[in-house]
Amino acid sequence: MKVFHFTEVTQEEVTDPEAKGVRLRWLINDKTGAPTFAMRLFDVEPGGCTPYHEHWFEQEMYILEGTGRVVGENGATEIGPGTVLWVAPYDWHKVENSGAATLRFICCIPLNRPAT
Repeated sequence: MKVFHFTEVTQEEVTDPEAKGVRLRWLINDKTGAPTFAMRLFDVEPGGCTPYHEHWFEQEMYILEGTGRVVGENGATEIGPGTVLWVAPYDWHKVENSGAATLRFICCIPLNRPAT
């Protein structure tokens, strides 16, 4: 078992050129001993956004603070504290901060692609 405060984990700037004002912390991953899943904490500055992207894996998100919207192929949906999102594999999506404060959310993803 590992117990720690999130501020003990280094915060990184997301360097994707389509990301704007996005930082993340890899809270749990293979470096902490997790063999299957990663848990990440994202902070998106007001007016910022993640890139519009898709990937082979599903992901789960939980909004902790702030307001914004998630944008997908069928349009945008407003999000705020307590909102839960599930993104299916290969679904195009991005998260935008439309509020005046930092948008903070947890995002869980698999660490490895399953063998086929």
